[in-house]
Amino acid sequence: MLRLLDARTVTALATDPSTLDTPIGRRLRASVVARSRWAEDCVAAAVAAGVRQLVVLGAGLDSFAYRNPFPASALHVFEMDHPATQAWKRERLRAAGLEPPASLTFVPIDFERRTPADALATGGFDTGVPAIVSWLGVTVYLTRDVVLRTLAWVGSLAPGSSIAFTYVARSGEPREAAGAVGAETVATLAARAAAAGEPWITYFDPAELAGELTRVGLALVEDLSPEDATARYFAGRSDRLHPGGSSHLALARVERS
Repeated sequence: MLRLLDARTVTALATDPSTLDTPIGRRLRASVVARSRWAEDCVAAAVAAGVRQLVVLGAGLDSFAYRNPFPASALHVFEMDHPATQAWKRERLRAAGLEPPASLTFVPIDFERRTPADALATGGFDTGVPAIVSWLGVTVYLTRDVVLRTLAWVGSLAPGSSIAFTYVARSGEPREAAGAVGAETVATLAARAAAAGEPWITYFDPAELAGELTRVGLALVEDLSPEDATARYFAGRSDRLHPGGSSHLALARVERS
């Protein structure tokens, strides 16, 4: 939501939107839109199946809780993020005049120091019933141990629980269809992240992902490449807008009965 942005950023975008209309900027924007739409499709399917809890890991400026189309009795949202990031977001909400809904609980967490289970223990999360977890744009910045530990936590949740998450594919991706442009996008975004002090750390091999998930109690349900996301969400567009890079969308479910 634009209301969460500061006035200077909104003015800059309105004054010169061309700053975002670069080849890499367009692919990045499309990737963010695709992952949000896909994750919300996953949430809708989970709610239809009876899931009543959504945990948003590394929520950042995610706005789903403020657009939640489901009544509080149908879905409660737990937003988890670093305490400093969460404080900044809550300040942005106050500045925008947005009141957090009753169906939302903020849960502060430092993923490198604390597990989601510990953080949620005091937040009213019910471990006895299924939940869906959304984890977008985060895994690449964390150590592999932390990522696998977090996935293992999801694997320990009640049967019927699932996680919709993104990951960056290891070298060899993007696939040949993406070509040199896709490789350039990956290299450029990784360099920008490193320059900002947030280097890309953890990658996964798509061919090995199902096995890694099985070891932590999860079954891979879906794994969408940028090309798959383009076919699902951007087909027939005349502006050729489509995701780029090598970020995958993966849905995994607790496999035990």
